[in-house]
Amino acid sequence: MTVRVGIVGSRFVATLHAQALRQIPGVELVAAASPTPEHVWEFHRRFEIPHAFGDYKDMLASGLIDAVTVACPNDLHCEVTIAAAAAGKHVLVDKPLALSLAECDRMIAACKKAGVVLMYGENLCFAPKYVRAKELADEGALGEVYSVRQLECHYGPHSDWFWDVSRSGGGVLMDMGCHSIAYCRWVFGNDPIDTVYAEVGNFVHKERTRGDDHAVVMMRFAPSDRHPRGGLGIAENSWARTGGLDDRAEIYGTKGLTVADIARGSALNTYSAEGYSYATEKAPRTRGWTWTGYEEAWSYGFPQEMAHFVECIESGKRPMLTGEDGRAVLEVICAAYESARSGRRVTLPFNTNAARPVDLWLVE
Repeated sequence: MTVRVGIVGSRFVATLHAQALRQIPGVELVAAASPTPEHVWEFHRRFEIPHAFGDYKDMLASGLIDAVTVACPNDLHCEVTIAAAAAGKHVLVDKPLALSLAECDRMIAACKKAGVVLMYGENLCFAPKYVRAKELADEGALGEVYSVRQLECHYGPHSDWFWDVSRSGGGVLMDMGCHSIAYCRWVFGNDPIDTVYAEVGNFVHKERTRGDDHAVVMMRFAPSDRHPRGGLGIAENSWARTGGLDDRAEIYGTKGLTVADIARGSALNTYSAEGYSYATEKAPRTRGWTWTGYEEAWSYGFPQEMAHFVECIESGKRPMLTGEDGRAVLEVICAAYESARSGRRVTLPFNTNAARPVDLWLVE
């Protein structure tokens, strides 16, 4: 069986999806859709994609594809997913799932009604180093896990639309906090979270965004059979960090700990007086000493993630990360913004009608 896939989007994340899909046996990347002609045609030529569309709805109606990956701006995730489900296409939605809990519910319901796979695209749960760290925890090598910390920090997003909270839904907490929250939940076996406490602020990029550029979120996990004393999950994320990318996971147990460093553990240590073009460094400049990224798609788990998506389509198995997981991550983000505004711990479940999570923080 060959699974024919189309990508909605043509920029940074879409590039990682394309690189990943081309590495998977039994997958044919046949189409891409983006409303910006110069972007989609360059994308089409770069990856030798047979078909390019200016409107994703035309791609859905073409009969060319069986599934889509959603790699477009956050404010389009819901409408694209619902349209794809109505067309009978399986869907992988890159993080975050949507702009609101109500949108998440609509997406989940639409895919269930259509009988198609809805997978939440959280690549860190497929990144080889991070997977190995969780394996150590699961086999008991660290004793009883009581704390998980994941941080992703750099100097700002790849695309300008991220700065616009009406499109992104928030700042760095929406951009990268979802990575950290999802990883903490995964290591703790998706145990329930009792409370969320957060501090967020805009310290460096006030002229560019109303959203946050630095955030720290603490999740208190409820006791479970696996973790009888519960535990702490810590998500630390920044668009204000100079000096390049820092991406690490730390797992602490009663009998050991492990630290997985993606950004530097797979990088070259480079000195350049001139500077160079970069994709993964996420630094304002590359002159002087830098950590030069290599094989970003593989190191960050994108081929592994896409392979799992295709396996779920072919076998009918439940994705490791479902739409419900994406909703749970967004619920924590909403609770975190509420906590940052109010200065108090927020108890889960947390229900809100906010159109965008950041609105909970920006309330006057």
